[in-house]
Amino acid sequence: MTYWHALLLAIVEGITEFLPVSSTGHMIIASALLGVQMTPFAKLYLVVIQLGAILSVLVVYWKRFFQSFDFYLKLLVAFLPIVVVGLLLKKHIDALLESVTTVGAMLLLGGVVLLFVDRWFPQEDAQRGGHPVTNPSWKEAFVIGLFQCLAVVPGVSRSAATIIGGLTQKLTRRAAAEFAFFLAMPTMAAAAAKDVYDYYKEAKLHGISPSHLFSGQEVKLLLLGNAVAFVVALLAIRLFVGFVAKYGFRAFGIYRIIVGGLLLLLIGLGVNLQLV
Repeated sequence: MTYWHALLLAIVEGITEFLPVSSTGHMIIASALLGVQMTPFAKLYLVVIQLGAILSVLVVYWKRFFQSFDFYLKLLVAFLPIVVVGLLLKKHIDALLESVTTVGAMLLLGGVVLLFVDRWFPQEDAQRGGHPVTNPSWKEAFVIGLFQCLAVVPGVSRSAATIIGGLTQKLTRRAAAEFAFFLAMPTMAAAAAKDVYDYYKEAKLHGISPSHLFSGQEVKLLLLGNAVAFVVALLAIRLFVGFVAKYGFRAFGIYRIIVGGLLLLLIGLGVNLQLV
């Protein structure tokens, strides 16, 4: 992986992490188009740079993290389902992460769903006791966490799955999107920690000491990727929340259908887009 690859992939991650278009799917597509060889470090890079993106949530919503302890407990309740699913299905998930065909199919299917989301969950129905629902209950947080589990399939989009989960619980679009952002923090931090641990174990089997786990260039690539993803995601969050609160999800559905359909068409024509 070159610095140029690292920069482009970090930009893709920063733009797409909080949009309902699948950041993992887009990084897989970008990696295939750029010809990035999927070495163990490259796979790790695609996960770890998401830390930079999710740190932008802490900057944008820092006041929300000084709420009551109840806020953190609800995040924990929503986070637990993905932990169980991730541990049980990790080998299958890792295999899917190398399939551009899966990404294309899920982008297309998810796009069709997003075309109808605004009709299925009109904002006037996002009421509880005559007031807009901006904070999920314990049960609602758990249900949202179950929806997040759908995102283990690349191309589904963790953001889309959790936002739709929030809408099913009658949260407003803005509240559903923001809860999805908050839930991304423990989810992606855990995913990054698990991948780093697995990377360490694999290196240890080959007699590599912890002090030599990453080369000097790999450390620089990780620092660059996280910094770029952080800055780009900072801008993407602000734009996305305002856009989706005003216009809904239809535009993202159309985008997903176009990208997913194009990918499947190219693969059907014999264009090799598989990762190497």
